[in-house]
Amino acid sequence: MEEQFEGNDIQVFDFKAFVYRTISYWKWFVLALVVGVYIVYQQNIRREFPYTLSASLTVQDDKNPLFTSNTSLVFNYGGISGKVQEVLLNLKSRKHHEKVVDSLNLYLSYYTQGRFYKTDIYGANPFKFVGLNNAYQVIGQPIKIVFLNDTSFELSYNFGELQQVTLQNFQNKKIKTIAVTNPVFSEVYKFDDYIDLPFFKGSIEKKEEITISNGNEFFIQYSAFDATVSSFVNNYAVTNQQNSPLLVTRLTNKNKAKIVDYINTSVFILERDQLQRKNQYAINTVAFIDKQLARVKSQLNRKADSLNDFMRSNKIFDLENESSLLSTKIENYNEQKEKLNQALMSYNLLKNYLLTSNDFTNFSAPALQGIDDANITAGISKIVSLSVQKSTLESSVRDNVSVFSDLNNQIESLKNVMLENINSVKANIVYQIQSINSKIYSSESEFSTLPENQQKLEAIEREYLLSQSTYNLYLAKRGEADLIKASNISDIILIEPAKDIGQGRNTVNLNIRYVFALVAALIPILIIAFIITFFDNKIHTPNDLSKLAKLPLLGVVGKNNSENNLAVFNKPKSAVAEAFRAVRSSLQFMYKKHELQGTKTVMITSSVSGEGKTFCSINIASVFALSGKKTVLVGLDLRKPKIFGDFDIDNNIGAVNYLIGQNPLEEVVQKTKVNHLDVITSGPIPPNPSELLIGEKMDRFIEELKANYDYIVLDTPPVGLVADALELIEYADASLYVVRQDYTKKEMLSLINDKHKKGEISNISFLYNFYDQKGKYGYGYGYGYGYGYGAYGNGYHENLDDKLSIFARLKSVFKK
Repeated sequence: MEEQFEGNDIQVFDFKAFVYRTISYWKWFVLALVVGVYIVYQQNIRREFPYTLSASLTVQDDKNPLFTSNTSLVFNYGGISGKVQEVLLNLKSRKHHEKVVDSLNLYLSYYTQGRFYKTDIYGANPFKFVGLNNAYQVIGQPIKIVFLNDTSFELSYNFGELQQVTLQNFQNKKIKTIAVTNPVFSEVYKFDDYIDLPFFKGSIEKKEEITISNGNEFFIQYSAFDATVSSFVNNYAVTNQQNSPLLVTRLTNKNKAKIVDYINTSVFILERDQLQRKNQYAINTVAFIDKQLARVKSQLNRKADSLNDFMRSNKIFDLENESSLLSTKIENYNEQKEKLNQALMSYNLLKNYLLTSNDFTNFSAPALQGIDDANITAGISKIVSLSVQKSTLESSVRDNVSVFSDLNNQIESLKNVMLENINSVKANIVYQIQSINSKIYSSESEFSTLPENQQKLEAIEREYLLSQSTYNLYLAKRGEADLIKASNISDIILIEPAKDIGQGRNTVNLNIRYVFALVAALIPILIIAFIITFFDNKIHTPNDLSKLAKLPLLGVVGKNNSENNLAVFNKPKSAVAEAFRAVRSSLQFMYKKHELQGTKTVMITSSVSGEGKTFCSINIASVFALSGKKTVLVGLDLRKPKIFGDFDIDNNIGAVNYLIGQNPLEEVVQKTKVNHLDVITSGPIPPNPSELLIGEKMDRFIEELKANYDYIVLDTPPVGLVADALELIEYADASLYVVRQDYTKKEMLSLINDKHKKGEISNISFLYNFYDQKGKYGYGYGYGYGYGYGAYGNGYHENLDDKLSIFARLKSVFKK
């Protein structure tokens, strides 16, 4: 047992007290739970669940069957797998979603007011707002429309206390703010009338096929373009199984018609862009050939005019066979030379394109026409594939990632290899041209034997035929390019479009929220109870005393509900009165045990003021007096006298007057309304109270009291504040140390416990005051001290609660 008290400075968390404290907060828990359940219920009934619809599409490698081995207008970059990844990234890119939002004008919404929230009526709106082109419209603020009749409506808005509003131009996407001069507005318009407000410009057109009842209310609201796009991007998903050309797109939104239009339009725009890009090679080729045709046609016309003029002036209408054969031979050489020059020009264009261009996703037709070297064609395909991959990643990946550096390095390496190949091919072409020039020169020298006019005619005719051959070649190429463009089809096939077939909303079990409400109500209670219990250092039950000190517990006194401290006198049948009778019995047993004869003295003290020391002194003295014993209550708390007020006596004269020799004992004793009970108040506050209580006069004072009374009750100062009570213990046969429930701190008992262990104090016991069995800590006490809380509590004692009204009882419950 000794170790138990010597280690009482070590604080151990009282889990039992924590549990009971938590239970004592049940009223707050119930209140928090009710509030939480109400909030969750209100949130649940206001929750608008969205829909989720999907569409399926596949990516095919549809090669144009009209392509020939010599047609180098389109390259296959990466095969079907590369195309699937390209389509997937395009579907996820913000740029693609911006096109869809712009196409459907989804930044403009129509609503009706429901019970708890505005409902999006996209696809079912009975009217349409046609905004003025290039006008700034207010964003984030609803405009109210009320139909008055078949021809007119009321437009109104209320901006509240806003000083300015934000506007956006949905053509160039610029945003600005303007000051609000008239925050509240209402005006009647006719359908198709132009509405010219500072932040809302356009007209409202009524849909003829829809009937609207008069008085129906609708709302129009513009949303910021970027925010609208972000909302769709965040709720749009594309999935693809590995090594599969099948893609599934899903969109979640609160309006099914909007989901259907958005998904299908998204796929349509993707098909359109992919086909347009696929046709771009043919488009570029046609543009290039048209320029060349114009040039060659002009040249051909000049040659024809020159030939006709020469033959007309020289009257030449036929050529000899020999001259014809020679001309044919030279013409063939010139055709070969022209093709070689054309090829040389193509390689020069391709070389210049590689050296000057930074984007190779779309090789222009002039850079590709006439390129038939397999290595160079393969290199172009690889550069296109890498460039497309880079372009696709730029729309969805940050600029500073390492993948761009790797792609750039690969493209640069391919460019260097291709430039070397081009130089080699060009050198070969130049050599062939030189060889043909030599043959032409040899053939032309044969004309020296022909007449001069015939030679000139042959030269002019040869130039004419060459130009005509070139013109016919370009015409054939142009027709081929037009045929390719007309026969191209998209590689994207929509297998299953998005469709409203009665799908239900996405449902979530909202009942789980009530569990969260329960936890949310419980956790703060647990935290508060834990913190208070952990830092709590007050005594809450009589059991706490046995853990803190070796002093015995003499009695337990309940909560005083009397109008003053005379609880025993005013309500002799109360539980408090019975408790003090039990204390009297315990004191008499203690006196008998120590074989005390004659006058008995009892001293009452405590740790600090406010623990009920005076209350206990008055009532202990009262129970002794009511037993027929002559008793005196002496107020020795010279610094803070109290006992006189409850007896309706004054404090003008008292123990101080006797101790300083001013008045004899019979003059300081005052009678009370309690039979056999006298009171000696402390009297005026002296300058030296401690010195008055330890002198010889104090010994004489006690001796005189013993000569005149059977019981002496000493009301002393708190030992935790002054040392006066410790000096008075020698005069007491028994000492009571008052401890008040939920008030006395545990560490306050260390002084008296230490004195008792050292043997400096004896015959001292605890008196537990203000015990409340219904309080927050009414657990674990069953020793039956004081009888008032045992079997005698029902029937023999006055039940004060019975005298309270129902309202007072409820009020007392919530005060606890």
